Amino acid sequence: MTDRQKQPPTFETLVTEAASAPTEGWDFSWFEGRATEARPSWGYAVSMAERLGRSDAVLDVQTGGGEVLDFALGKAPKRPLLAVATEGWPPNVAKATALLRPRGVAVVAALEDDPLPFADGAFDLVVSRHPVRPQWEQIARVLQPGGTYFAQHVGPGSVFELVEHFLGSQPEDVRGGRHPDRERADAEAAGLDVVELRAERLRMEFHDIGAVVHFLRKVVWMVPGFTVEAYEPQLRALHERIRAEGPFVAHSTRHLFEARKPGRPGSHS
Repeated sequence: MTDRQKQPPTFETLVTEAASAPTEGWDFSWFEGRATEARPSWGYAVSMAERLGRSDAVLDVQTGGGEVLDFALGKAPKRPLLAVATEGWPPNVAKATALLRPRGVAVVAALEDDPLPFADGAFDLVVSRHPVRPQWEQIARVLQPGGTYFAQHVGPGSVFELVEHFLGSQPEDVRGGRHPDRERADAEAAGLDVVELRAERLRMEFHDIGAVVHFLRKVVWMVPGFTVEAYEPQLRALHERIRAEGPFVAHSTRHLFEARKPGRPGSHS
């Protein structure tokens, strides 16, 4: 191997590769060897599978590409009689439909802020992994009495080390958004009983600038309007920092949320 071949990839090479990679769905395999993120201790997808096995009618809200629901259905001891998913981004609707249709799951196109297009009390289990904003009133409405909302949410200040590299210091009300205590209060105001709420802060590492670009293209709410061209100076500075100091370290925040609608199953009193 020549010295020329041993040279690490250039900024341009890494960015071009990342900018052309597909971003639909919640498959993060592209990051293998390029970025890492510790996983919450509760194992959300496996726990979801256990609950699917005890449910008759399930709704997955903001399913992304359907990967988490697909995994959980594959692990569930028993399939629910009815399984439905919603998604608002057209490329993800297509991907989720292709993935979940063979499992008998109907994917419904619905924007994240639209009312859920289902009847009152239609589901005994509503699940969601990383919803943008939980619609507590809608969740409570579509749950039958005794039904459960089981979700993993993004917490406050998640990956803000990276966000603030691009956007600068953020005000406290932005950093504190999605706080689990606030979400507990909102869920209770909608008439739900919160039975479990656990939070964790988890280490992330970005090993090259391509991983940063792909992450910001995929998780679009981190740096709204992100493009390589608009943020090239910050990208180049971070590239040089990673080259000189090693992986860029950030921290994600996650919380496990379980709430129940009061009442006896099957009762609509």
